Amino acid sequence: MADSIVPDEGEHLTTGWEPDVPATDSLVRRAVLVHASWAVTVAESLGRPWRREDRWSGGWIGDRGALTNPVVVTQPLAPDEWPGVVGEVGELVPAGVPYFLVSPFPTPDLALHGLVKIGHPPVMVRWPGGEAPSLRDGVELRPVTTVDELAVAERVLVEGYPMPDLQPLAPGSVLAPPILDGATRVWTAYVDGEPAAIAAAHVAGGATLVEYVAALPAARGRGAGAAATWAATLCEPDLPAILVASDDGRPLYESMGYVALERWTVWLRPA
Repeated sequence: MADSIVPDEGEHLTTGWEPDVPATDSLVRRAVLVHASWAVTVAESLGRPWRREDRWSGGWIGDRGALTNPVVVTQPLAPDEWPGVVGEVGELVPAGVPYFLVSPFPTPDLALHGLVKIGHPPVMVRWPGGEAPSLRDGVELRPVTTVDELAVAERVLVEGYPMPDLQPLAPGSVLAPPILDGATRVWTAYVDGEPAAIAAAHVAGGATLVEYVAALPAARGRGAGAAATWAATLCEPDLPAILVASDDGRPLYESMGYVALERWTVWLRPA
């Protein structure tokens, strides 16, 4: 090793997860903090309750939908700390309202606290650099800048993701105009003049989080989803882009240059 890992007297080695550690201390820390920021930002933009603690961050975005209310664990927890965290989250998101908990760290059996394990999705990263491929014929990419454009993007998201629990959709249930005033950008891809796909990018913690990637079924295979995803991925050319993929979606992201960093654990508290 280039340097001794044995600290001098009076010094210590950080765990990498203390609150005052720089966001850029590690790539995994960037991934954790940008996800935590996203959970709070969406709720705050909607005027909904949110909390940011040393151990977790989350938002009560809505009353319906299994994937509506995100909670992100932001540091490793000892087994005896988990009941307290689950209790704190329950103070934010009341009983009868679902939330999903994302943990980058090992978890105990949270079924003991009423949660159901969804699985272990891969967290993927793409290093800065490169250019998006040319748009396919009939595909147009537009940044979302107005209230009306955001309402269109929200409809595509809910129908294309899909989020059936949010139907019938009330505009502003997931994407509200204040979200465009900060560190979040949204793009809609159109096919033959019709809205077809969206993706969002949220910048925090030294990384760009690619989120809300969705395409309407009729437009899949036309390159609209890829176009929106490329726009979000490259919006900050000097930062790594990070996303959580499904195993089915992983090959698409790998074709864009993303590589799997690790797998996280996702739990759901049902309604």
